[in-house]
Amino acid sequence: MARTLSMKDAINEALDLEMERDKTVIMMGEDIVGGAGAGGEDDAWGGVLGVSKGLYAKHPKQMIDTPLSESAYVGAAIGAATCGLRPVAELMFIDFLGVCLDQIFNQAAKFRYMFGGKAETPVVIRAMCGGGFRAAAQHSQMLTPILTHIPGLKVVCPSNAYDTKGLLTQAIRDNDPVIFLEHKNLYGSETDVPEEAYAIPFGEANISREGKDVTIVTYGLMVHRSLEAAETLKKEGIDVEIVDLRTLSPIDMDTVLESVEETGRLVCVDEANPRCSIATDVSAQVAKDAFKSLKAPIGMVTAPHSPVPFSPSLEDSYIPSAEKIADAVRETMGA
Repeated sequence: MARTLSMKDAINEALDLEMERDKTVIMMGEDIVGGAGAGGEDDAWGGVLGVSKGLYAKHPKQMIDTPLSESAYVGAAIGAATCGLRPVAELMFIDFLGVCLDQIFNQAAKFRYMFGGKAETPVVIRAMCGGGFRAAAQHSQMLTPILTHIPGLKVVCPSNAYDTKGLLTQAIRDNDPVIFLEHKNLYGSETDVPEEAYAIPFGEANISREGKDVTIVTYGLMVHRSLEAAETLKKEGIDVEIVDLRTLSPIDMDTVLESVEETGRLVCVDEANPRCSIATDVSAQVAKDAFKSLKAPIGMVTAPHSPVPFSPSLEDSYIPSAEKIADAVRETMGA
């Protein structure tokens, strides 16, 4: 049975169901338990934005508050994953990746390879990503390209509550390290979500909108901006198809190529900085494998190659808008 659920609540529900189903699933993070048990408090804090609020009362033995040391608790989660547990570590903001990157890319990502396929590291590292929250340059980045570049990691960035619950369930059950990125500006977005547990396989993109004139490939918040642009372009007689990648590693290039072969045009939209981004990666692969199908040069819409500004007006200009996406589509169609 389905009912409307926000992305924030979908994350909470997936964690709840998986901790109930499997007692080896544990959570680690800063302030996920918080003041629970202290005077005047009868519930956990649930993290900086309260995503896991209410879970400590149900699963007190599976939730661990950690010191403010990402290198310590992410390292501990990775170690616990090699010893039979299934930890979910909350990194809070993806911008803090640099503090614990060695544990992630030099240890967790390499264990299976370095031990001949015999080592499993079923750890999930959840983190908020993206701008538009007025959180300035150190709390607003879209660092998906850095993580996707690392072999051995699986990288997920959903765009809606339904996908979030299914992909997080898959991430927790997966036997490899998964980086699960949650766009903070999508926490309140709602869609129909079944009550029961379900898993969405990695590496399967979703066609968010079917169209015949041009393909937009994107993920996360930019799916919504692209859908908004598509509605505007529909009034101009331009029919847009939107491919939501959902997982960035593994990436479903088959669906991308099939779409481009049908439409003949491609616009890649990415909130990350332009150099070595998901947009540039997809553009390069399409240019290599579907060049003969292209009727026009590939378009690309990204953030500028600069830190995220704090000024509200500058931040709004920094993040790709529906207007910029529509302009890129018009240019591609005109070419």
